[in-house]
Amino acid sequence: MYAKFFKRFFDFVLSLLALIVLSPFLLIFTIIGAIVMKGNPFFTQLRPGKDEKIFKLIKFRSMTCEKDKDGNLLPDDKRLTGYGKFIRKTSIDELPELINILKGDMSIIGPRPLLVKYLPLYDDEQRHRHDVRPGLTGYAQANGRNLLSWEEKFAMDVEYVRNISLWMDIKIFFATIKCVLMRDGVSAESSATMEEFTGTCKHIEEKRLYEEQR
Repeated sequence: MYAKFFKRFFDFVLSLLALIVLSPFLLIFTIIGAIVMKGNPFFTQLRPGKDEKIFKLIKFRSMTCEKDKDGNLLPDDKRLTGYGKFIRKTSIDELPELINILKGDMSIIGPRPLLVKYLPLYDDEQRHRHDVRPGLTGYAQANGRNLLSWEEKFAMDVEYVRNISLWMDIKIFFATIKCVLMRDGVSAESSATMEEFTGTCKHIEEKRLYEEQR
């Protein structure tokens, strides 16, 4: 009942209230971001949502668009500014996603929306993370964030999808607040941002065997 009928209602009401209450705060960071980034303070990117339907996610920009002499973007750690590190550590960069929640692209709680290019890399089990709307925060974000491996994250995502409840959403919400205040798991151990997902070992091996048999 909660997942089918009430979750979307709560998402709409709470995201609308949050946008109204936080509007002065969002305006301030829009202005600061425009100055620091020397232009558009927002970052938009296509992401897969429920049933793998593609939508445009919006965040505050945390990295510059600096390129090398060949016109390629510099590595993430070179483009991540001090301002960008701050809004990531405090999760302020995620706040514009309240607009996505209001529109129905996302939910407050759910698996995080990842890159479109990852879609062919999921195995059958991992693909279930798209059975629900993606979230502003989720089970994995409240339990390790970017310190978790991709396999651990996806296992948590699927576990959430199969056990959605109001009580679980409440626990994830308050656990996320704790993580943000403690600034836990903002970056992966070996990079400024989460390392790229290239497929699970099992999935890669199955793909290799399939290609060899063709």
